[in-house]
Amino acid sequence: KIRRRSRRIDEEERMRMLAAVCYLFPAYALHLQPVAGTSLPAVRISPAATRAPAPQMQQETGPFAGLQNAFAVFQASKQEGMDFKQSVADAIAGDYDRDSVTADVKEAASSAPLVLFTWDSSPACKKALKLIGETGASPKVVRLDDPWDKGNVMRAALGRLTGKSSVPSIWVGGEYIGGCDDGPSDEAPGLVPMAFRGTLREKLEAAGALDIGSMREAPAAPGAAH
Repeated sequence: KIRRRSRRIDEEERMRMLAAVCYLFPAYALHLQPVAGTSLPAVRISPAATRAPAPQMQQETGPFAGLQNAFAVFQASKQEGMDFKQSVADAIAGDYDRDSVTADVKEAASSAPLVLFTWDSSPACKKALKLIGETGASPKVVRLDDPWDKGNVMRAALGRLTGKSSVPSIWVGGEYIGGCDDGPSDEAPGLVPMAFRGTLREKLEAAGALDIGSMREAPAAPGAAH
């Protein structure tokens, strides 16, 4: 457990460092040394590509090689139109077979009536699991932090699939409904908004995630009167 927690802390620290490097001083950190009057190399991504390769740059062979590749992926994602969080998720994931991983994510998301992709240490994930527990449903939990190397690419694929790379990523009946407190659209508003609207229990029942005979109610939204 101590070793697993250490890996989690290292990964979270890596994410913070990567975000800072990508946002504040990439050219210096990566030793790219742009020539005066020029910019960093342009990157083009083919829509027909079946992989998510890093753009070609002069390869660093020293200790910054991994960071250089991560920034190259970050830069490519930004040029594709991805937002900052998704670009960071892509950079952490690195090179991977996008089609294959996306297929694996879709399979996992539809492998049970209620599926949550989570991080064990995430407060939002803990909150979502607690609220879902109040419904009487038993979700299938897919951890993205154990192991990190597999979870990182799944998180990047989830973000591209749903428009939201944060966790938890909640799926009911194979359909994405958002995260805990919010979501990217009216169709996927998140767990708490669905509880407010009174649509959560209906969605869970339709997917077979609830025992219809259960007398327990869907979780009341935080602060709601009893």
